[in-house]
Formats: sequence, C-alpha cells, structure tokens
Amino acid sequence: MPEYKIIVFLCNWGPHAAFQHLQDQGADIPIEIKMIRIPCSGRITKALLLRSFEMGADGVMLLGCQSGTCRYGSGTRSAHGNTSETCRILDLMGIGADRLQLDNFLPDQPQVLLARLQAFVRQIYEMGHSPILPHASVRGEAPAALTPEAIVAAHDVFACQDCGKCTSACSLALAGKPYSPREIANRIIAGRADDPDVRQAVNACLTCGLCYERCPSAVNFPAFIRSMRAYYHHHRLVEAPTHGGFFQSMMRAMTAENLLPRRWRDLPAKIRTRAGAPVLFFGGCAPYFDIFFNRFLGVQTARILEDSLRLLNFFDVEPAVLENEICCGHDLLWTGDRENFLRLARRNARAFADSGAGELVTACPECYHTLAHDYPENGVPLPLTVTHIHEFLEREIDKGAVGFNPLGATVTFQDACRQSRFDGRSDLPRKLLARMTGTELVEMPESGSGAVCCGNSAWTGCDAYSKALQVKRITSARQTGSEVILTACPKCQIHLRCAMEDAMRAEDLQLETMDLTSAIARTIYWEGS
Repeated sequence: MPEYKIIVFLCNWGPHAAFQHLQDQGADIPIEIKMIRIPCSGRITKALLLRSFEMGADGVMLLGCQSGTCRYGSGTRSAHGNTSETCRILDLMGIGADRLQLDNFLPDQPQVLLARLQAFVRQIYEMGHSPILPHASVRGEAPAALTPEAIVAAHDVFACQDCGKCTSACSLALAGKPYSPREIANRIIAGRADDPDVRQAVNACLTCGLCYERCPSAVNFPAFIRSMRAYYHHHRLVEAPTHGGFFQSMMRAMTAENLLPRRWRDLPAKIRTRAGAPVLFFGGCAPYFDIFFNRFLGVQTARILEDSLRLLNFFDVEPAVLENEICCGHDLLWTGDRENFLRLARRNARAFADSGAGELVTACPECYHTLAHDYPENGVPLPLTVTHIHEFLEREIDKGAVGFNPLGATVTFQDACRQSRFDGRSDLPRKLLARMTGTELVEMPESGSGAVCCGNSAWTGCDAYSKALQVKRITSARQTGSEVILTACPKCQIHLRCAMEDAMRAEDLQLETMDLTSAIARTIYWEGS
C-alpha cells in the first residue's frame, strides 16, 4: 500500500511561525505531511491546488493568517475564494471537496495547529487514497514523425508561396501583434524550431484557421502548429498555458480510471433524461468553467447544457447522460499533450460504447470537432454518430409545426472557429436564426468563415493582443446597433465577457451575451398549442 501524501501550503507569517515552534519542540507532526513554505496564502492559485492532486496528493491544506492580520491585505480573502472554488470543482470531478481544506492561524497557536494537522491526516486515512494515480510519462527519443523536419514534410509546409496572405488574415496580426505565420514556418524550415521566440510564437497561435482559409497552397497551419506543440511537449519545452494550466491539469487528472466525476446531479427537475436511451448527450466542460470564472465574470455557460436538454425534450427526445462524464480532451490535443489526450479519448470511447447509444449530441463546437474528427483521426473511432445540437435542431425544426416568439432584441453573431472554419458549417447557425421569426440578425463586417476569433483557444497564448482582439470584436458588434451578441461556443462567451470587465472602458464594451441554443430554447413553441 503506497504511503499517504498530504501537502500543506504554509503561509510564511502566522502559520509558519507556529509550525516552526512545533519543529523546534520536536512535536509529533504526522510524517505524511509535506510542508511547503509560501509567501502568502493568497498566492496559491486554483491551478496550484489542483496540480497537487494531479501529482498524487491524497489531501491538501492551505494555512494562512487570521482575518485582519494578512501582511498583504487581501491574502486571506483571496485564499478563501480560491479554496472554495477549487473544492467545488474537486467535488464535481469526483476527487472529493473534503480533501482540500483551508484554515488560519496566529503565530502563538502551535498546539491548535498540531491538533488540526493530526485531525486532517486521520480524516484522509478514513477517506482512503485519492482516485488519481499519476501516470509515468514515457520520454526518450522523439518518434521519427515528431521532429521538426518530419512535421514540416507531413504538413507540406514547403508549399508555402511566401505570399503573406496568412499574415494579412491573422487575427493576432490584425490586433497589432508582430506576428506572421509564414515567418514561423520559414524559421522552423530553417532549423530554428528550438529558438525561444519561435516556441513562444507557436504557443501564441490562436489556431483559429483564418490563415488556412486564405492560403492559396492549402497549407494547414493550425494542424502544423498542433504538431509542433506535440514536439515541444515531448521535449518538455512547453510554454505555460493561461490560468496556470488549470484546465489542462484537470483533463490530465480525468485520465485516471478510478476517478468518477459527479456530473448532472443538479439538473432542473423538469428536464427528462433516460438511461439506455438511443441518444446520448455530452456536456463538456461548461460546469467547470462556471465555477472557475463566476467570481470574476459571472458566466453561466452550464445554462447552454440545460437549454440543450430542454430542446431535446421539446422534440420528445429523452437522452441518456453519463453520470461520470469526463472531458473530450480538446485542450490537451491542441497544447501538444497527445499522450493524455489519447487516454481520455479511449476512456470516453469505452463509456460511449457501454451506453448503447447510437447517436451523441453535443452543444460545444470544440467537443463536436474533437469527437467527430480528432478521435478517429488519432486511432480512436467511436461506435456512434456525433451530432451538433444545431444540426439536430435544424433537422427537427425543418419538419414544421413549430414557431418562435420574438427574442425582443436585434442580434449579431460571433462564429465559433471550430464550427465555421474547421467544420465548414457557418451556415447552420444562420439557418436557425433565419427560422427565428421576429429576431433581426445584423452581421458584423467579418462573419461566417471569415469571422475574427474571440482571442484564445485551448487556453494558450492569452496576452494584451488577445484582449485587444476581443475589444475590437465587441466594438464591431456594438457598431452593428445590436443589443445582444449571440455566441455558439462557451469559450467565446467567456473571452468576450472577460474583455467587458475592462475597468477603463467598461461602459463602451457592455453588450449582453447569449448562446444561440439558449436563445432558441427561450423563444421556440409548438404552433397551435
């Protein structure tokens, strides 16, 4: 039986003074405790807390100063917020909220601290080991197909005509960033793939696909970037993802076979699901996004899932859901971690097969593209048909007998990169919008397959230029005179809402955001009923 591992993050001030007193006195500090001294409890982010569990901790304690005694003013409050939100995510993931605890101590409370540590260790023993067992990542020589030379050849990057159309279309370049896809390609061809600035540029790419859309030689630059990121990941040359890599850490943790997430527990009572149904609904990461960002952005992307289920019920479909649903792995694949992406894919494929469903419906364009295309292309075929909710709705609404109440607002639409360019289905949301009688759509100058990205993908490369891009997009939306910007991807909603938090331009950037699926759920009705 492996030994228990309990990480204790100890604030440098009050708690550490009490802990040091225990050490000086030779107190019976549990041997399971691994103490990490930190400058302030408020500096330990949600990503660091989750990363501890991903690396094999059975329990984690964050010990800070008593309220009102923090040397930095807001540390105690920040620690409380980060811990509370991480606990909710741990509970949803199936790790268990009680494995993470926060407490506060003064320097003169060593015995109280000792009792608290001993009680926590006993509690962890009662809970047993964490369900996450870290994988031993196999390194060594890169496969022949995973060298810059082989990647360049595989994606026919030599076909680049150096015409510059990719750069003139690039969302980042249009936002003012000195960024050129063709220059990145040329430098990698020239053998400079390991230069730090080339790695940073590869990481910064939005993989939105606009360059591929415009390339006269059909060089698939996003796929080339994805392969280069896999090369960097294999050699441990990965640039740090945004948000401390929280979402990548969460997805890696979900590869553990013993981890059983607790999804779908809080669905509204009126939503009907049925085990063993021929249609399976796959939700994706929206509930985790809501917890992670709600304190700052107030996002409600999980509502997209509820509205999708309501619409399925509206058309007399009672879908099955996977109580232990895990992520599709999109962000792992696009940040270069193909090893863990495949672990997630294989685990999902088994769960889908066990469900007995013949069709899987998802509301997320990233989930759709990953399940429908990336799984089979990476050797993980699925035993069912994958359908995006927009396709399902268009199919059902086309049968007739339904109408729409006016949404009561002029709207514009933000296309999702994975839907509009990667899957070539920018027509689907517009077909649905055309059916929504009483709802006026006013397009932004860049729309459809030429729509500008929301500024981020797979939680990589978010910087001031990404924010400038988001501000530019919101400004374009406001200039249409629209009152609502409809989105088709939870990340689009998150990133645009983030830009709206700009303290200097808040009033100029406010615009209601709503997912198209939610807009349909709000307005659809049976005619004659």
